[in-house]
Amino acid sequence: MENQKLWGGRFSASAAEILDEFNASLPFDKKLYKQDILGSQTHAKMLAKCGILTQSEAEKICEGLEQVKEEMERGEFEFILSDEDIHMAVEKRLTQIIGEVGKKLHTARSRNDQVALDFRLFVLDSNDNLRVLLLELIDTLLEIAKQHTQTMLPGMTHLQHAQPVNFGFLMCAYVSMFARDFERLESSFRRNNFCPLGAAALAGTPYATDRFFTAQTLGFIAPTLNATDSVSDRDFALDFLYDCSMIAMHISRLAEELVLWSSYEFKFITLSDAYSTGSSIMPQKKNPDVPELLRGKSGRVYGNLLSLLVVMKGLPLAYNKDTQEDKEGVFDSFETLSIALRILKDTLQTMTINTDSMLKACKKGHLSATDLADFLVQTCGIPFREAHHITGKAVAFAESLDKDLSDLSAEELCSVDSAIPQEAHKSLDLEASMNSRNSYGGTSTQATKTQIESLEAWLQLAKKALQDSKEPQNAK
Repeated sequence: MENQKLWGGRFSASAAEILDEFNASLPFDKKLYKQDILGSQTHAKMLAKCGILTQSEAEKICEGLEQVKEEMERGEFEFILSDEDIHMAVEKRLTQIIGEVGKKLHTARSRNDQVALDFRLFVLDSNDNLRVLLLELIDTLLEIAKQHTQTMLPGMTHLQHAQPVNFGFLMCAYVSMFARDFERLESSFRRNNFCPLGAAALAGTPYATDRFFTAQTLGFIAPTLNATDSVSDRDFALDFLYDCSMIAMHISRLAEELVLWSSYEFKFITLSDAYSTGSSIMPQKKNPDVPELLRGKSGRVYGNLLSLLVVMKGLPLAYNKDTQEDKEGVFDSFETLSIALRILKDTLQTMTINTDSMLKACKKGHLSATDLADFLVQTCGIPFREAHHITGKAVAFAESLDKDLSDLSAEELCSVDSAIPQEAHKSLDLEASMNSRNSYGGTSTQATKTQIESLEAWLQLAKKALQDSKEPQNAK
């Protein structure tokens, strides 16, 4: 039986059916059809520019590839497992459409540099898309922050009430996290924006090609430097998966807050019915399934990073078939985060913020205790350790009266210790406590507004940088 593989000239027997099933990447790498066709069209143009193909041959190839793309987009393309991968599927169909000229397309390249290009283009496009979604989420968080620079709630350490903060201040904390995520993606994009096409199998090509033309046409900064590294490198995918893992971690942390804040124990927020679910047995339940799923999705994203790290850890130069396992985890992480970032933004935009419950919670846990200790240090000259001890006595006294420290009268406070003056009572006011923390980065209303202004300025620069980074891609 004649071997139908495009690479089958050296083989006298057909591939085993189970080998086709085990070896093929087509079921998942067909996602790369746009990148594959774009790369092939650019390669044909480069071959014509260098005189390796005639202009008419290159045009015929490009037109045929466009027809293949249209067939795929209309759902008319027949994917056959024995074609192995998207590259062979496209080339085979191209040859069926335009004849023998189609067989010239693969001149001066290999599937090794072809897949490196396709996958890198996908990762860079995905990087762009996630940065857009991150900026939309940051926009939402900043809008919430601007509305709540005076909305007090307990700031916590160890999940215990610590000091009064405002809700806008906490939103700024998450904006800072997601801003770092954006910058990580931005850095990864710049570091990996180099074109591997033209590296061929591993050692370059004897044809007089122009890799700089290819790179420029595809919107890259330049060609990759070393051919062997070009076909075996998957750092760009690992960078992307690490960046995804960091985003997933920050999403998970915010999701955990939403789960806690929406519980009866907190009642700080009420999630929209549109982003909640019910119980099949308990009719009163309103479950925070969206934030719970967001919290859980981090595990699969971490797993995708670890999986590729393990695949790559012992591979010798240059290309090895092991790297066929690089794509599904990247596809999954990108798709997971794409919907996660969108639904998190929607959940935040539609939730109700219960300011009264937040303020009520500030009356628990003696949030102004540190302020009393600081007052004794600053006004009375008492060493901090002694002031800490006196304040501890005041807390114990308040608890004996079943009161919060902030609810003690001036007389009750002064009865705790002779070192406490009458004017110390003003340090227990919760709003004053919050606004006293006016240091740069602090939680006072004014300091929070300063953070918001800084983050909004950053956001405008980030939007411009993202637009600038995408402009070369428009040449495609």
